Amino acid sequence: MQRLINAQDRILESTSLNPKRYLFDSLDFEQQLIAITGQRGTGKTTMLLQKVKENRASGKYLYVSADSLFIYNLKLHEVALNHYENGGEYLYIDEIHKYENWSGEIKHIYDSIPKLNVLFTGSSILDILKGYGDISRRAVPYILHGLSFREYLNFELKLNLPQVDFKTICEGKFNLEIEKPLFHFKNYLKKGYYPFYKEKSFELKMHQVINAIMEVDLVHYLDLKPSTIIKLKKLLQLISASVPFKPNISKLAEKTNISRNLMVEYFNYLERAGLIKQLTSSAKGIQGLAKPEKVYLDNTSLIYNLVGEQNSDIGNVRETFFVSQVSTQKEISIPLKGDFLIEDTIFEIGGQNKKMSNYKDLPKVILAKDDITSAYQNQIPLYQFGFLY
Repeated sequence: MQRLINAQDRILESTSLNPKRYLFDSLDFEQQLIAITGQRGTGKTTMLLQKVKENRASGKYLYVSADSLFIYNLKLHEVALNHYENGGEYLYIDEIHKYENWSGEIKHIYDSIPKLNVLFTGSSILDILKGYGDISRRAVPYILHGLSFREYLNFELKLNLPQVDFKTICEGKFNLEIEKPLFHFKNYLKKGYYPFYKEKSFELKMHQVINAIMEVDLVHYLDLKPSTIIKLKKLLQLISASVPFKPNISKLAEKTNISRNLMVEYFNYLERAGLIKQLTSSAKGIQGLAKPEKVYLDNTSLIYNLVGEQNSDIGNVRETFFVSQVSTQKEISIPLKGDFLIEDTIFEIGGQNKKMSNYKDLPKVILAKDDITSAYQNQIPLYQFGFLY
């Protein structure tokens, strides 16, 4: 047990208390069982360590990583009980999917030590979903998304810009009072989704994140062969270079050597892994839900990393940003005319060439433009949709 405490203390020495992610202040840490999932590299580990470091003097908090050498020969329940009997009240378990039979252990802790607050994270959404059945009614789930544009500005400029709700943005009532917002927006699109965007080895770390998802998470969940992973990587590359991507299942099957029957299933796996987002048609009925109408990479940083700035289509980047940010709050579908449908409003994404005259026949339209800095009538700066969380 002392080894776990010593390991925690060593990690805390190099943990900075700031800046903090959006979930830190909105999460109720007093709940008995909390599950935090999300894409690799979004800052789940750092958030846990910050909370422990803030309360280090109390001795009530213990952080353990499930892939630590010190934990392999221990039962999580034994660790939890020892911590509780020595005055502990909070146990934070990182990367829990790497511990065998983790869901059974968590259930045992929940049932037998009800006064111990347990929080666990999983770098792989796939593994968390796979083992979640036994405790799905007990744990309160949260998702930690990558940096919003708002968070990026706060990190980069040391500001404290608040979140803005969707309705306020759409009504043109939000005004961002900082210098050069479009300059910062362009930089965000390239690297800003990930908290490690300032690191010199950013590109290398991005490749490591993508490869870990493809070669570790997906392999573990699907029991896939190396040859299949190569096909999935090719599929991901096709999506990243799209303008944007409207899947033709038959053609994709030819290009990737993935059978047509498996293609839709593989799209679902890539989405659950946090690499892509799928949008279906707003058309009613089963036919509209049969296959995705459009497929986007999860965020714009993935686009620039996979295909490079010169090969990145600006239209795809704009739409990917909008979907990445807004889908955290709202359900988005593809209408018969226009780019996106949210509730009863059509959203058209573009630049200065987008004209309202093209959409006179539609009842409610908002143009989200990436080259304006303030709202005018139904034209909204695209970057403002990065303030939702």
